[in-house]
Amino acid sequence: MIKVLLYDDAEQLRKTVALLLSKTEGFEVVGQFGNCETAAEDISLLQPDVVLMDIDMPGKSGIEGVRIIREKHQEVKIIMLTVFDDNRNVYDAIRFGANGYVLKKSSPENIINAIRDVHAGGAPMNASIATQVLKMFAGMSGSTKTYDLSDREKEVLQSLVDGNSYKMVAAALKISIDTVRTHIRSIYEKLQVNSKSEAVAKALKDRIV
Repeated sequence: MIKVLLYDDAEQLRKTVALLLSKTEGFEVVGQFGNCETAAEDISLLQPDVVLMDIDMPGKSGIEGVRIIREKHQEVKIIMLTVFDDNRNVYDAIRFGANGYVLKKSSPENIINAIRDVHAGGAPMNASIATQVLKMFAGMSGSTKTYDLSDREKEVLQSLVDGNSYKMVAAALKISIDTVRTHIRSIYEKLQVNSKSEAVAKALKDRIV
């Protein structure tokens, strides 16, 4: 059962997504809110696996909500569910630790698949979002930093860049998922990042792999 927490000030849309998930096998909606003012506390109380976070909300924005969540909660997966696909919002969401970025106009099936994907260790993005990410990287200069990653850590990071889930990384490298998680924790520490999407972004920007 994948436990999902929703943040969106558009009440009708929020209720529609909540209803969709509650009627889909394998999902449980543990909470839904119109703002993310108490996001860190909500997560401590409700223990979701995945957070769907709108960007444009009253008070704190969804991007600020991601930053607040990541200060206390590293394991929860965060998908930005929004109407925005501009370069600045994509960059900020990834920089603060979002795991995926899905447009509200996506089909119900795509939203459900994105949640399943991010829960399994993936980094779901709409095609238009992926295009924005590529444009960002095209405008960034490379770096010669290696961050002292071991050869095995580079193999794990390359597999993440290729879009593989933790399970797929383990199968490809013939190691256990626990070993994959150990390597990923080390990679996050060395790269000074908090999420898979942020690690992938840094790997591409600095040409680590």
